[in-house]
Amino acid sequence: MSLWELFLIAVGLSMDAFAVSICKGLSVGRVRPGHALTAGVWFGGFQALMPLLGWALGTRFQALITNVDHWIAFLLLGFIGGSMVWESFRGEEEEVDASFSPRTMFPLAVATSIDALAVGVTFAFLQVDIVPAVSFIGVTTLVCSAVGVYLGGVVGERFQARAKLFGGVVLIVMGCKILLEHLGILKL
Repeated sequence: MSLWELFLIAVGLSMDAFAVSICKGLSVGRVRPGHALTAGVWFGGFQALMPLLGWALGTRFQALITNVDHWIAFLLLGFIGGSMVWESFRGEEEEVDASFSPRTMFPLAVATSIDALAVGVTFAFLQVDIVPAVSFIGVTTLVCSAVGVYLGGVVGERFQARAKLFGGVVLIVMGCKILLEHLGILKL
C-alpha cells in the first residue's frame, strides 16, 4: 500500500471524528486550544488503536480466508463508505454536548472509530506495515479533529454532511481499487 493510498484511507476514516469535532466546537461556544487538543487526542488515539485491533484479529484468521481476502476488503470498505455516504444525505444533526470529560469523549471516540476496526482487518490481508500505518491514521485524525473543533466554533454545521460524504466516497473508491487490482483489472 502506497503512502498516498494510506493517506486517503486515513482522511476517509477521520471524517466521522471531524464531523463530531465540528459539533463539539459548535457546542462550546468559545473554543480554546485545550478543546482542540483533547478532541484530537481522544479521536486520534482511538483511530490508531482500532485498526491495530482489527489487524490483530485479521492476522489471526488470515490463513482461513486468504482466497477471499480481496472480497472481504472490498465489502468492508464499501459498506463503511456507503454508510457514511448515506448518513451524509440523511441530514440528521449530531447531538453533542459541550463537555470534554472522559465520560463524554470515550463513547464518542469509540463510536467514531468502529469503522477503523474493519479497516484494520483489511490491513492484515493487504500485508500493511501496521505500526507506521496506524500511527499515520492516528496523527491524521488528531489533526482533522483539532481543526474540526476550531471550524465548529467558527462556521458550524455546513461542513458536517460534506465531511461524511467525502470520507465515504474515499473508502468506497479504495475498496474498489483493492478488488480491481486483485482481479487483475487494474494495474497501478
